[in-house]
Amino acid sequence: MTPETVARLRRETPACATLLHFNNAGSSLIPDLVHQTVLDYLEAERRMGGYEAEAALAARLERFYTGFAELLGAEPAEIAWAESATRAWDSVFYGLDWQEGDEVIIHVSDYGSNTLSLLQMQARKGIAVRECPSDGSGQIDVDALDRMIGPRTKLVALSHIPTQGGLVNPGAEVGRVTRDHGVFYLLDACQSLGQVEVDVRAIGCDALSGTGRKFLRGPRGTGVLWVSRAALDRLDPPFIDGHSAFVSGDGFEWEPGAKRFEAFEQNYAGKAGLARAVDYALEIGMAAIAERIAGLAEQLREELASLPGVTVRDQGERKGGIVTFTVEDKPSRGIVAALGAQGINCSLSYARWAPRDFARRHLPEMVRASVHAYNTPAEIGRFVAAVAEL
Repeated sequence: MTPETVARLRRETPACATLLHFNNAGSSLIPDLVHQTVLDYLEAERRMGGYEAEAALAARLERFYTGFAELLGAEPAEIAWAESATRAWDSVFYGLDWQEGDEVIIHVSDYGSNTLSLLQMQARKGIAVRECPSDGSGQIDVDALDRMIGPRTKLVALSHIPTQGGLVNPGAEVGRVTRDHGVFYLLDACQSLGQVEVDVRAIGCDALSGTGRKFLRGPRGTGVLWVSRAALDRLDPPFIDGHSAFVSGDGFEWEPGAKRFEAFEQNYAGKAGLARAVDYALEIGMAAIAERIAGLAEQLREELASLPGVTVRDQGERKGGIVTFTVEDKPSRGIVAALGAQGINCSLSYARWAPRDFARRHLPEMVRASVHAYNTPAEIGRFVAAVAEL
């Protein structure tokens, strides 16, 4: 990424002048253009009325579908609005026809909210939740997955980039295995959208869920669901209204495409803002963004690891922009609070959000520092120096 592009990113993110923000895995700083798009939409609703603003600004709302299609290598008809990544993920998971004895295969890095849905369906229907082992790097063992899939396997669910560390799971390699076996593949891309290049055709998943607030730099309360055209008829959406379906004779028919997973009432200002955030990422270039994030994170890991008493906890053959670490004899909660008092944002990674991984690796609470393309090597130096002082 050129110095001019970095300067643009920081100029269009005013908080960079006063804040060191290493909490992009929680919620990134919103660019001015996204912020203004949301304000403009709300102003239109205030002056015109909600339905009238929706009609007048229809092109901005439609860009949500065409923009995400461009970002993901998909078709606009395969894109659906969601209020969050969890609701998008749930729409697919609860839309499958679960029967007693059906199997789900996950990895130990599975996100806690997804795990809860699995356990609920286990209690409701008697499904089996199986855990694929890790390879020597800590990522999902693709060869083991190939051996595990059997006649009762209905779903492989994978967190592409888990919330609790730098690991980037091999999504495309998993996709090759699930395609060979004809098993449904649901990819949680909550942390990967906006951080790494995501091409759904190359990955080979059947459905993908994501959020707007993290590395895509969109507003909170926004999300996206992608469902391949081929997978639509394998799912029965878990809710229905006059937007997602229509009465036909004595029955009903779903809307064509992925919009059957939407509800009528939506956060339209947020939807327009997320569409602008997607365009912003496309303007900068996802390849350049991904390369810069990975480079900054690797520098951060190396410098933290050089400090006495600091242990970097990240796993994986490939690593992304999330860096987790602990400091000997220092509680991570205290470190996060102390850094926050200095205008340095990071977050706490704890067991609730990845219970299987924390239990398996006997992890304590960790400090999670997550970088974005608008961060700088100088900020890494300041962060590491602050940790050293603590």
